[in-house]
Amino acid sequence: MGVSGSGKSTVGELLARRLGVPYADADAFHSPANIAKMSAGTPLTDDDRWPWLDAIGAWAAGHAGRGGGVVTCSALKRAYRDRLRAADPGLFFVHLDGSRELIGSRMAARTGHFMPGALLDSQFAALEPLQDDERGARVGVGADAEHLADLAAAAVRRGGPPA
Repeated sequence: MGVSGSGKSTVGELLARRLGVPYADADAFHSPANIAKMSAGTPLTDDDRWPWLDAIGAWAAGHAGRGGGVVTCSALKRAYRDRLRAADPGLFFVHLDGSRELIGSRMAARTGHFMPGALLDSQFAALEPLQDDERGARVGVGADAEHLADLAAAAVRRGGPPA
């Protein structure tokens, strides 16, 4: 989980390889209408997100009994994570966390993604970090993706924060 540009897709793929489980990117679950809206620089509403979150939750739940899986998703608000946990109560969240400046510079450098950097401020405004009662870990994004995936894998295996 994390704001756009935090490295979810890159780290998520690496994490899935380390854990030997399937990987899915939440962007693939967006409707064409959601993609068009974001591409135009309009933030999604909760009503836009509920079907998307339900589809992601269904994917996660479908893999839970088969050894698990890694799915990347912004999951910025507690309510979104609660919606995902309703589908799969065993979910473990890895929050890729970084400063607005660092993530903004990464977004400015990337190409070929529908999410414009102009929406980053709205994502940071909506972000509700993991709370103490949520299964998950925060991983700072200051290191390279391979190291982040190692930290995330260790946290998932332990079921708690990275050492």
